[in-house]
Parts: sequence; C-alpha cells; structure tokens
Amino acid sequence: MERRPLPVRGESRSRVDVVADQLLDVYLDPAAREMQHIGSYELPSEEEVLSITEQCRALLFPGYAGPDVDRGAPSALRDIIRARLIELRLGLHRQVYRALHHKRQQVLGRSDLECVDCAAKAEAITDRFLGHVPELRRLITTDLQAAYEGDPAASGVDEILLCYPGTYAITVYRMAHALLREGAVVIPRMMTELAHRRTGIDIHPGAEIGASFFIDHGTGVVIGETTHIGEGVKLYQGVTLGALSFPRDETGQIVRNAKRHPTLEDDVVIYANATILGGQTVIGHHSVIGSSAWITRSIAPYTTVTIEDPRHRYREANDGLSDADYARRINYQI
Repeated sequence: MERRPLPVRGESRSRVDVVADQLLDVYLDPAAREMQHIGSYELPSEEEVLSITEQCRALLFPGYAGPDVDRGAPSALRDIIRARLIELRLGLHRQVYRALHHKRQQVLGRSDLECVDCAAKAEAITDRFLGHVPELRRLITTDLQAAYEGDPAASGVDEILLCYPGTYAITVYRMAHALLREGAVVIPRMMTELAHRRTGIDIHPGAEIGASFFIDHGTGVVIGETTHIGEGVKLYQGVTLGALSFPRDETGQIVRNAKRHPTLEDDVVIYANATILGGQTVIGHHSVIGSSAWITRSIAPYTTVTIEDPRHRYREANDGLSDADYARRINYQI
C-alpha cells in the first residue's frame, strides 16, 4: 500500500494532525519551558534509579536481593563485593550528577550540556554515601529485629526480608535519607516514590526516623518531610503523619523549610488509620494512639488515646420469613 504524505497546514487534516500542531505550538511557547526538556542535557533516569536501589539492596542483603552469591573463600567474596560497589558507584554518580546539573541549569536559566562543578560534587556525594553502607546495614538490622519481635505472624527474618512491604519501604527510605543528607537532589525522592508505588507506603526521604522502626501491613502509610520519629516506634496501615497547615511568609509564599509534621518520641505505637498532624504536635514516649484517632495537639508520655466505641446495629434473624420477605425487611431497615 502506498503511504500517503502527511497533510500540511491549511489542507484537510485529521484530528491527530490538529493535535500535533497544537502541541508543537505549546512546546515552542517560552512560557511552557519548565514543562518540557527537549534536545538538551540528560535528566535522571527512573529505570536507572530503580537499578541503583536494587544494587544497594543487594549489598545490604546479599542473596536476598540481587544475584546469588557463592560461599567461596573470603577473598573471592570480597572481589564480588568490590565489583558491586564499583557498579553502584558508577551508576549512582551518573544519576546524582544529572540531578545536580539539572537544578543548576534551572537556576542559571541555561542548557549547558556539561558542568564540571556538578561532576565533582556528585563524585563527593557518591563516595560519602558509599561510606554509609556498612552503617545502613547495622541500622536496618534493628528494623528487621523490630519487625520480628513486633509481629507474631513472622516466621523469621528471612520471611520479613522476602515478603514485608514495610521493611522494603523502610530500607529504601534509609538509603534515600543518607543520600539526601549528603547533598543529593531529586534522586532520593525518586527512590522513595518508587518504593511508594511498590508498597503503598509513602515516606519522604527528609523525615528523621530512629532505629528499630516497624510498619506493620503498611498500605496507605504517609510520613511527611519534617516528621521526627524516635526509636522503637511502630505504625500500622493507613497512618498519616502530616501537616496541619502550611506557614507562609509576608508575600504569601509557602515557607518550605518550616517544621510542618509531627514528632513521635521513643516507643510510640500508632494503630490503623490514625491521623496525626502539625509541626508542633508531639506524641510523648510510650504513648499509644488508637485506630482512627485524629490528633492535632501534643500528647503526654505514657498516654493512651482511643475513640469511644461507635454504636452498632444488629440485624435480627429472619424469624421464619421467606428469603424474599427477609430481604424486604432488611432493605426497609437500612
């Protein structure tokens, strides 16, 4: 079949041609510059950030994440570790550089293809992060132990590593938080959002979370950027640690570095679907917040907060009615 040439402007055009022209006009509009990135320097890659995340997990949990590792001589195992570190370093440096470069170009309003300063900064950030990997493993070990001690359904740490979404989300958060503290931009947030998609658990990499942290079940948990969480804290599904309001400056712009999210002191337990809001809200140590509670003020240590039992209505047995008559009665009562 002979291919027909695409119509030009002014001729009879299909809907596709009309929309293509409209999008071209939008792309070329200087006012829309921030919403496109065409023919310029490379941006961070979501696929490569996911690969980096899994490479780091393979270093933290060899055999449980990443390719299997033979139990050979220590020297052979060291060679494998070294090779994995080199691979992680190369990939991470590339993505950290791309993000730093992009932010710099946004500030300068330029599209330079290379940035020597960004490359040097990315190298320093990457090397400092690699230095944190042994400590990250020790810290995450406390999270694993908290999960095992806090969940009677867990048959062992192996099950937790292989199956628990909370452990996956916390591990990725720990990596992203370390990167953020060393000066990386965008990449830490990409990492935690990838974990969010996989687990339904949304932890901002800027949150400060102590050791022995456990999220049970996990779906729907939200932990905001300026949240502070002490040691030995346990959250259930649907918990929100969020902002009550957004402070603004004299021009009406949001103050982005203000403390907006709550503080949970050591050994706090928050049950399912509880909501705790506000930067000045402090949940005292060893407190328990019951399911579906709505908290916007501080709670003293050793306090238990619960909602009074709602009223229940029970349907009676059908009392010998036919199924049709019973259905009509139930529908009437509802």
